Amino acid sequence: MVILGISGFEGSIPFKKAHWPNLEDREYRISQGHDSAAALFIDGELVAAAAEERFSREKHTGDFPIGAISYCLKEAGIALDDVDEIVHAFDYAPHRAVYSLDPTTAALYKNVYSRDAVLTQVIRYLDAYPADRVRHVDHHLAHAASAYFCSGWEECLVLVTDGMGEVQSASLYHGRNGKLEKLQEISARDSIGIFYSVVTLHLGFDFNADEYKIMGLAPYGNPARFRSLFEQAVELREDGTIRIPLLRLNRTRDERENYLATRRFLTEHLVKPRYPHDEITDEHRDVAAALQECLDRVMLHICKHFGKCTGLRRLALAGGVALNCTANGRLLQSGVFDDIFVQPAAGDDGSALGAAAYRAAQNGGVRNTRFPVPFYGPAYSHSRIEEALKEFDSRIDIHSFESLSDTCAEAARLIANGCVVGWYRGRMEFGPRALGHRSILADPGHPEMRDRINAMVKMREAFRPFAPAVTLREVDKWFDVPARAEFPYMITTVNVRQEHRRRLPAITHVDGSARVQTVSASDNREFHALLEAVGKTTGREMLLNTSFNVKGQPIVNTPREALETFLYTGIEFLFLEDILVARRSAERGSQLHGNMQIAAGVGASEGASSK
Repeated sequence: MVILGISGFEGSIPFKKAHWPNLEDREYRISQGHDSAAALFIDGELVAAAAEERFSREKHTGDFPIGAISYCLKEAGIALDDVDEIVHAFDYAPHRAVYSLDPTTAALYKNVYSRDAVLTQVIRYLDAYPADRVRHVDHHLAHAASAYFCSGWEECLVLVTDGMGEVQSASLYHGRNGKLEKLQEISARDSIGIFYSVVTLHLGFDFNADEYKIMGLAPYGNPARFRSLFEQAVELREDGTIRIPLLRLNRTRDERENYLATRRFLTEHLVKPRYPHDEITDEHRDVAAALQECLDRVMLHICKHFGKCTGLRRLALAGGVALNCTANGRLLQSGVFDDIFVQPAAGDDGSALGAAAYRAAQNGGVRNTRFPVPFYGPAYSHSRIEEALKEFDSRIDIHSFESLSDTCAEAARLIANGCVVGWYRGRMEFGPRALGHRSILADPGHPEMRDRINAMVKMREAFRPFAPAVTLREVDKWFDVPARAEFPYMITTVNVRQEHRRRLPAITHVDGSARVQTVSASDNREFHALLEAVGKTTGREMLLNTSFNVKGQPIVNTPREALETFLYTGIEFLFLEDILVARRSAERGSQLHGNMQIAAGVGASEGASSK
């Protein structure tokens, strides 16, 4: 059985612009169906998955994922005719009557959310595909399937929490024997995800995009200053659900669409709105701290209640809120569960995976094994790398290494000398994190490295922390976790051991935490080899690891994009597979080994596999 899952609503933002003109661009993100993606299952096994933004180069795009679909089919070596089903990760049909009560929402349903609207997109981009083979899966059910069927557990509690699905903001399921039984749901009228996003917007960041920045800003603030307001804003109920009166203030169509009444309340009772280029003050930091504390409290409340009710000691998470690493860390530290699994593509890109997994489970079964490090995107052939190098020939010097070992040794030497290195190998990651195939790397022990990368490479806010990647065997040496504790997806915050915090300034956040990634030879072999080489030069099998992109752009996909980003930023060296790239200048050349000859062309080296 070949099943292709897709997500996203291409018409969502255009519809909003047509009906609510003259909003700020960031307000148009108060809409549904972003982060479109495609994921392909063959006989119950995931073979390819990618977000559309990596192909269109439009971050968080909700456009029909034709680029991602084309990649998935090519990777599997199949044609569109071979696909038994295309499954969309939303199903609005059961809610049509609610949308019909208002002319604007009726038009939204008809033109964006309905089956006919989705089929129109399928016909436009995939002309020959039969409409009767297009299916739909409830959004939260798709998220739940992505968590459960990737957990490797026969039985667990599943929590989905995001801004909203069709009408709900959180859903709880009992996963057991390959099936998902819904236990409870929380209405979108009481969405902790939307509430977090509205405050994010109020603090001058983008709705449904920049919530992770609030998570990074929060440790600089004092939550006590605004704790009382947030405790009143979000009520914890005895049945394990929540109620958010501030979201229920919105009564008119315009208020509900843009949360205008909620935003007025925040202006009058919290702080004045901050705009994107305004200074960030202590007041804003304190709001961020209180908001993050509120989210932590809500997640613990929900999970503790349903964990106790079911007696389940394993928790699987998905949905956009599950990308909040701080909340995940608090849950882990609480001891409510023995083990927690967060599906690494927890946002709406991952719902494409979940929709396909759910339908695969209904049509012969899914191989429920623990999700590996999600290298499900494209790799590029040696010839594609050569083409990209030739295009920038006048601006670069290159050198080819004969083996991965030699490549890692040179990369480790450059990193130990304080260089910032681009690292591009193999298949691209699925999900928002770069996990060692599309990464920017540096030594976490250099005091100035964090500020330097933020300013010269990533071109982003100075308060934003960077994550460490560390070998599995050394994780407990540097971090306050059990020996060989696994965090392969960079999706949980842990504490840096007190005695090492000053030695690791580039990855230790102001509160002593770090968003750690563990790396093992079994599931991330080449990156593990690099970390071993780094250990020989620095004494730490650890790197600062951040995604290979600049502010406002998706992570690089192709070799050409890697070269463009390298040349545009302050990254000093780039490794494209086993080829070292440097800017053509005497200064850069002098940093290489004295015995290394910089070739004018590409010599023999191992390129990425191509399909």
